[in-house]
Amino acid sequence: MTRREWIALSAGAALTRPAFSAPTAPVSVARCRTYGPELLPVMEKMFDQLGGLGRLVAGKTVAMKVNLTGSPKDRLGHLSAESAQWTHPHVIANTIHLLNKAGARRVRILESSWNTAEPLEETMYEGNWDPALLLNAGGIVEMENTNYLGRGKRYHKFTPPNGGYMFKEYWLNHSYEACDVFVSIAKLKEHVTAGVTLSMKNLFGITPCTIYGDGAPEKEPGLVPKGGRGSVIHSGKRPPSTAVPGENPGTPRDAGARVPRVVADLVAARPIHLAIVDGIETMAGGEGPWCRGTIGIKPGLIIAGLNPVSTDAVGTALMGYDPMADRGVAPFQSADSTLKLAEDHGVGTRDLKRIEVIGLPIAEGRIEFRKYRGPVVGRG
Repeated sequence: MTRREWIALSAGAALTRPAFSAPTAPVSVARCRTYGPELLPVMEKMFDQLGGLGRLVAGKTVAMKVNLTGSPKDRLGHLSAESAQWTHPHVIANTIHLLNKAGARRVRILESSWNTAEPLEETMYEGNWDPALLLNAGGIVEMENTNYLGRGKRYHKFTPPNGGYMFKEYWLNHSYEACDVFVSIAKLKEHVTAGVTLSMKNLFGITPCTIYGDGAPEKEPGLVPKGGRGSVIHSGKRPPSTAVPGENPGTPRDAGARVPRVVADLVAARPIHLAIVDGIETMAGGEGPWCRGTIGIKPGLIIAGLNPVSTDAVGTALMGYDPMADRGVAPFQSADSTLKLAEDHGVGTRDLKRIEVIGLPIAEGRIEFRKYRGPVVGRG
């Protein structure tokens, strides 16, 4: 059996066993300076290095969580959202094209649109995107705003291991259950509350604000999402709608402890089979333009892996940080490490000594994010 065949077989097997039984997987890193014609062959080579997409997606329904954080009106100076805080549409479109080429039956693009029950396409229009670029990228492509019930008839329950850090159960839009393969496409960014936001932190946005939002009704889930998740998840000042299980006893009140725990719970309960991190153009200093002291940067990197903890560990190292760091050490000065919490849940390893990095070595791709920004103040 060749090395490629072994990796491909391992990737297929990961779909039939819990993600936490696979403590590590190879991570591919590539240099890519633009979102132009060079991007597609770079991404195709990366997926080939991971064993190919065919064994993972052929004949399957693929759900793809993208990152369109905040309002479509948020801008970092004169930069477009996709040059700073949003996943770039060309990364999404090329992924769809390659998934279709590998035999995926259907691809569903998912995101929780900020403070609205509008179709996801409307959020894209408001952000100056043309959804047709994605809908016509290859095969059957659908979209859903997962910040409320959407097209589903009920919410689906997801249970993290060992009773969860924060909640023993999370209620999510049906789209996160109605798929065979789950892909997270994130941006390479720091995060004011959680330290870094990569493929795992991208899942924070799958919690519907009709249940876990500031304006969620006290009892039954709301019909329309209202507000963010600050009072329920960040601070714990109020519970989610009482139709769902409340917090576990003794949970912390500190956002730097709460947010990483929720993310680790979610990635353990809703496993990521393919993690992609867009670091071609991004921002340093925080997760969005609302964080003061942020600046646009161009690392010229793209990362992909079959285990989200290992992928994010490599991404963290490429940002100039030690993925083995914990609270009190940058980038986790005031937060617990999501990497460690997910590792403790059994999702994967953050130890670079146990992770095979294919392609561009970390030492050659590393960019010190800390050098590119001033004092940061965020909304958390």
